[in-house]
Amino acid sequence: MRSADHRPQTNALIATLKRQLKASGKTYQDIATLLGLSEASIKRLFREGELSLPRLEKICDAIGLELSELIQLMAQQQQTLTALSREQEQYIVDDTILLLVAICCINGFKYQEILDQYTFSDSTLIQKLAALDRLNIIELLPNNRIKLCLAANFNWLANGPIQSFFHSRIKEEFFQASFSKSSDKLLVSNGLISTRSNAELQKRMQKLINEFTLHSRTDAALPISERHGTTLVVALRQWQSSLFKAHHKHPS
Repeated sequence: MRSADHRPQTNALIATLKRQLKASGKTYQDIATLLGLSEASIKRLFREGELSLPRLEKICDAIGLELSELIQLMAQQQQTLTALSREQEQYIVDDTILLLVAICCINGFKYQEILDQYTFSDSTLIQKLAALDRLNIIELLPNNRIKLCLAANFNWLANGPIQSFFHSRIKEEFFQASFSKSSDKLLVSNGLISTRSNAELQKRMQKLINEFTLHSRTDAALPISERHGTTLVVALRQWQSSLFKAHHKHPS
């Protein structure tokens, strides 16, 4: 792990490991005992970022983590953009190809996979990726590698341009399906609940969306043939059909 090209990533990985060690209650002395080294040696290895792969795996195992999970945590902590401005979202919505490329990047498409999937040219794709780079949604790396720069809890603005765009498409297309395929699911429930219960359900909804995002980013490592465009809609509101409201003694 001494390559100069990987020094920033190595430092970020060690910083993530330190946080996980602290969270699990492990000390430098615990790690020294685990690896059969002195505490001073462990501090030096952490400081200089010279932990070998076998040692990293052994430390991760001691705190109940896979090395891949540690790397994933590092990536999540490096991604800090949680939302765009309304103007930035409008800029994306006004350019259909830019919106499409943004969605591809968020869904983990690689450069060649986007070209293979869609009809626009190489130069057009480069132009759109550069625009996303300027918006800090991605970082366009050498050899057209795409690094996503969004936090795990990134969301489009509530009632913003992009949500409004998709909302109109959802009403027109999404719910026209029969939801009869094994990959489809439609659940609708109705009842009377308190404001407190409503707030608790909203928290659980956000956790579900975060889990969906995590699966999407984890599955980005799979071949494109094993991944399928999937949309999850989670909604909750105080609402009663107008069909029933017409007969309600106290319509709200």
